[in-house]
Amino acid sequence: MTQGTPRGFRDILPREALARERISDVVRGCFSEHGYLPVETPLLEDRSALERGGRLKDSPFQLFDTDGSLMVLRPDLTLPVARLVAGRVAASQLPARFRYAAPVVREDTGLRGQPRQFTQLGIEHVSEDGAAAELEAVRLLADVLEALEVPAWRIVLGSVRPLTALLDACAPTPAFRERVLALVHESDLVGLDELLASEEGLSEDGVRAISEVCRMGGGSEVVARLDVLLAGAGVAEGARGTDELAALAGSLSDLIDAGRLSFDFSIINSFDYYTGIVFKGYAEGIAASLASGGRYDAVLSNLGRPGLAASGFALSLERLQEVLGEPGDSGVVTPGVRVGERPLRVAVPKGSLFANSVAALAAAGLPTEELADPGRRLVVRCGDVEYVIVRAQDAPTFVGHGGADCGICGADSLVEAGLDLLQLVDLGFGACRFVVAEPAERAGEAERAYAWRGTVRVATKYPRITQRYYDGLGQQVDIVTLHGNIELGPIVGMTDRIVDITATGTTLAENDLVIVDEVMECTARFFAGPAAYRCDKRIRDLAARLAEVAEGGSRA
Repeated sequence: MTQGTPRGFRDILPREALARERISDVVRGCFSEHGYLPVETPLLEDRSALERGGRLKDSPFQLFDTDGSLMVLRPDLTLPVARLVAGRVAASQLPARFRYAAPVVREDTGLRGQPRQFTQLGIEHVSEDGAAAELEAVRLLADVLEALEVPAWRIVLGSVRPLTALLDACAPTPAFRERVLALVHESDLVGLDELLASEEGLSEDGVRAISEVCRMGGGSEVVARLDVLLAGAGVAEGARGTDELAALAGSLSDLIDAGRLSFDFSIINSFDYYTGIVFKGYAEGIAASLASGGRYDAVLSNLGRPGLAASGFALSLERLQEVLGEPGDSGVVTPGVRVGERPLRVAVPKGSLFANSVAALAAAGLPTEELADPGRRLVVRCGDVEYVIVRAQDAPTFVGHGGADCGICGADSLVEAGLDLLQLVDLGFGACRFVVAEPAERAGEAERAYAWRGTVRVATKYPRITQRYYDGLGQQVDIVTLHGNIELGPIVGMTDRIVDITATGTTLAENDLVIVDEVMECTARFFAGPAAYRCDKRIRDLAARLAEVAEGGSRA
């Protein structure tokens, strides 16, 4: 009987192990040349100790120690190294430059093709000079990517300071501030615009600044535009963070001029973690980043060492080996793809959204003549664009895995996919709504059942949307996932209610179901993969043109 490994874990045989060793040696050499010394931290960490530094994602890799404390297999190396610095490195030993090469374990529920164990190669720099630490980290990442001869590598950089300064100056309530940060962290720029449109306590300059800052990208000129935007919204000069960004851009002008570094503020996230710049390294043919890092002073402050500046980054060894042409299993690399030499690939939803999607793309200037009658073709080439025709529910997965650069689908499909995707434009068509419904003859029974049972039983095709709705209510829910005729759930007594999509309510009425609450309204959205959006200007330009098309349609 063949003995296999658990899902997401695998053996590495000599050929691949030798390739990984060669890559690691190059990276280690670069780190050592810059004065970084090796450290090792335990594979198991006390969860509460790490959580003092920053929020941990839920992980299945946890166990209880004999004393009852909750242990976790480390999901990354930054928090463990920060814990080490906070407790073991004296002020007289600063600046501290540490490097590491070690496996971590992490669950990614969205992209099931990714490994659950992977190796991080990284550095952490802790000192009292934050600007110097930021510059050194970005420059070192560039040196590593160049030394490895990563094809068409580039670094994308942003900062959390402009947005947090904007919210300090403009946010009418703490709740509004937290909602903005959550939407930006989720890369839901459409939801951000909807929130801004509904908030009456913001000035027009504040609305424009918050909406635009997360969409700004380009060379060093972006910093000047950003400064004007913040000034117009009333942000004090010393709070904007643009002086530091301008200085950083000047120090990295050679990389900017060579097309190796650009600014893109769609990259900012994790506002309880990052306190300054955030940056990622990309390469051709990869649907995710090769490296990510930034400045995280708050982590050390939370661990009892305020007043220190910390910057660092980590590279994925698995992704590196694949972009360098070695066999691997990262789940996000398409070997041999040269982005600038292939057509822009767009996921187009078939079915009810197809005609409007094609019309919107045509209005935005894309060639669509071959889509008039695609027949049974699944990939349709029109000039310098390739259309991948997929089910709307599958469009996010194709883009998330790198099978397409961008796409169109309903907001519901994006919620259900739960992937790291940038939601860019509300296209305004395909409107529908999600509702909670129950049998008319059993009105009130769900509340009575909840009172004694402590949970609501709900049938749905949309478990993520349903869970998010009940989480918002603060109610426990037992979700029964069905794939058709979900109205039967409460009719036969299997569930209390349903959460479903409706346009007219006819099906509900015919089955004697009544709507008891609205969950969400939904229209089609244009979205993109983060790597594709940040590295391929064609997608940013298409998003801008589609926004104009949608705006024109809303005025018509």
